[in-house]
Amino acid sequence: MRFSQLALQTLREAPANARSAGFAFLVRAGYLSRDKEVLFLGQQAIARMQALADQPNFYKQLSLPVLRGDGRVFFLHEKGGQEVIHCPSCRTASRRETAVFAKTAFSQEVPLPLETVHTPDCNTIEALAALLNIPKQKTAKALMFTRLSDGKFIFVVLRGDHTLSEEKLHAVVGGFRLASPEEIQAAGAAAGYASPINLADPLIVVDDLIPNSPNLVAGANQKDYHLLNTNCGRDYPPGIVADLTLAGPGDPCVVCGSALAKLAADILVTNGQVDFLQTLLAVAEMHHDDKGLKMPFPAAPFDVQLVALPGREMDTLAAAAELTDRLEQAGFSVLFDDRDERAGVKFNDADLLGCPLRLTVGERGLREGMVEFKRRTEADGRNIPLADAVDFLKIT
Repeated sequence: MRFSQLALQTLREAPANARSAGFAFLVRAGYLSRDKEVLFLGQQAIARMQALADQPNFYKQLSLPVLRGDGRVFFLHEKGGQEVIHCPSCRTASRRETAVFAKTAFSQEVPLPLETVHTPDCNTIEALAALLNIPKQKTAKALMFTRLSDGKFIFVVLRGDHTLSEEKLHAVVGGFRLASPEEIQAAGAAAGYASPINLADPLIVVDDLIPNSPNLVAGANQKDYHLLNTNCGRDYPPGIVADLTLAGPGDPCVVCGSALAKLAADILVTNGQVDFLQTLLAVAEMHHDDKGLKMPFPAAPFDVQLVALPGREMDTLAAAAELTDRLEQAGFSVLFDDRDERAGVKFNDADLLGCPLRLTVGERGLREGMVEFKRRTEADGRNIPLADAVDFLKIT
C-alpha cells in the first residue's frame, strides 16, 4: 500500500489527553484518534492480532507481561486503570474487588458478657480503638445500606481493620445504596455508634471472619456509647455469612500463605473475550522508545515500511515500486512511502509508525545495486543487495 493513498497525518507532539506514552504514540502515528477511535493503521494492527488470538502463545508473541486469573488476562503497567491482587509465589491474580485471601481470627477467647461503655466523640474505628487502647482487629465495623429491589435495610458487619468490597456485597444481596439518616433511625441504629443488636428486622450480613472473632467492640445504637464483648450468633443472628472483605497488599495468599501484592493493570481478556483495542494499547505501552512505536510482527499494521528517497539522476521511485511488488508477491505486507518529502521526514515517520522492518531505496545505494535494511529495534541499518532483498527478508 502506498503512503500517499492513506491520507495519514502524523503528529509531532503528544495529545493533551494522553495518560500514557503508548497511547500518545498511537495517536501521533495515526493508529487512533484522540478520542480512541480506531483509524486505518489501528484497524490493520487489530486485524492481524485477531488472526492470531486463538494461539496459546499469543501474548508471548506480543512480548507482553501478563497475569491470568479471575477469568481474565491482565497486562501490568504502572498507569493501569485496574487494581489487581497478585501472589508472586503462585502467580495467581484477581481484580481487587473479587480477590480472596487467607483470614485468621485475631484471638481465641471465651465469649464474655456484654458491657456498655461511654465513648464520647468516637464515631470512627480509629478514635474508638485509641480511646479503649485496643487494636482495630478487636472492633466491629458497621455499614448500613438499603436494597434497591425491595427497600430492605441491610446491616453489614466487618472486622474493624478490614474494608468492604462492594462487589462482593452486591453478589450476595443484589443492588444497594447507602441508607439514609431517616432509614438508619427507623431501624433503631445510630450512625457512628451502630451495631446489629436489637434492630427492627434488618438483613444482617456479616463477613465470614466475624463468627470466629469473639468479644468485639461494637456500637450500642446510642450516641457516645459502645458495647464491649459483642459476639455474632449469641447477640445477633446473621442472615448471611459471606466473604465481604477487600483484599490488600500484605494479606496472606489463600493457597500458599505468601504476602499478596497490589499492582496496576489493564484487562485484556474477560471470560475468553479479547479486548483488542486494549491489547493494542498494551502493545504500544510495552513497545516504544523516544522516537515512536516498535511494533512486534503480530501487531504491526505492515511488516515492512519501504522508503523511497528521491534521486537526481536515477528513478528511485520506480525501483522502490518494483521492490514493493516483489515483496507483496512473496507474502509481505508493505507500506510504500512514495511521498515527495525529505529523507528526515520519512525516517522520522517510519520510526513513529514502528513497522518491524524498514527498507530504504536511495540513489547512492542503487548505483551499487544495494538497498538499506534496518530493524526498528536496532539503532543502525546495513546495505543488502537489491536483487536478494526478498530472499533476505524471508530468512530474517
